[in-house]
Amino acid sequence: MSHNVGKIAVLGGGESAEREVSLRSAAAVTKGLQQAGIDAHFFDTQQGDVLTLKQQGFSQVFIALHGRGGEDGHIQAVLEALQLPYTGSGVMACALAMDKARTKYLWRGMGLPTAESAVIHANDWRELDLAAILQRLGGKVMVKPSQEGSSVGMAQASSVSELESAVANALHYDQEVLVEQWLDGPEYTVAIVDNEALPVIEVRTPHAFYDYAAKYQDNTTEYICPAPIDESKEQALRQLAKQAFAAVGGDGWGRVDVKQDQQGQLQLLEVNMVPGMTEKSLVPMAAKQQGMSFSDLVVRILASTRPLNTPG
Repeated sequence: MSHNVGKIAVLGGGESAEREVSLRSAAAVTKGLQQAGIDAHFFDTQQGDVLTLKQQGFSQVFIALHGRGGEDGHIQAVLEALQLPYTGSGVMACALAMDKARTKYLWRGMGLPTAESAVIHANDWRELDLAAILQRLGGKVMVKPSQEGSSVGMAQASSVSELESAVANALHYDQEVLVEQWLDGPEYTVAIVDNEALPVIEVRTPHAFYDYAAKYQDNTTEYICPAPIDESKEQALRQLAKQAFAAVGGDGWGRVDVKQDQQGQLQLLEVNMVPGMTEKSLVPMAAKQQGMSFSDLVVRILASTRPLNTPG
């Protein structure tokens, strides 16, 4: 890639519940691009007006915004209107991937494996038979706001009272809540860079599940790369991740999370269109296993910037 790519805006911060993580990601990406000789500048969308990016001389955008406003298609739509090329997937793919419930509908319709689930809506959830939902999903469930990231608002439940409490809490973050069958097996994540699946990472935590604290606040979580699995499972996970990413229209880069069920079958959890990009994040970890430095990685992601869908 020629490093004569013009002035690059690295968008970070924003307004979502993941603002602090995004600030760290954007700072690391900016530094990595600068180390490669690229004219990159950090741009906090909470402090600056993205509508002025072209006026400020920016020619491309590296999106390091996590959560709502960053990986849900909103900023992508603005950049399309501004005719500024940007990293990662387009408007439709980002909007779909941000919605865990509809992503699961799509995967299931395409025959891809994902755990059984139910969707609960804010306007009628008090009328639902939560005991029947809990029983249908095996007696223990994971409750998630449909459109949040970083495990915000998530909880486990194995009784009706716990489920009621978890749903009520999740509804503080979204109008729809995904209640998913509990998966007991190991958890894996697969980074996609330039539409290539990188080495699998196994995630191990002493927490009940891989929650926000396990991700960002303590050092008890283990990330094992390469994952301690045989080659056939490694390839199966990489292939499944590529299929899941392509199914939602993913492009460029992202990360797919997978968990194994009680029977040893792989089940898709979700796809992240703008994963964490601090130097200790999972995509850089997988890239390092493949021989890429952090700077190499961000340059490669920038090089995979999608062409704009220009009219006519």
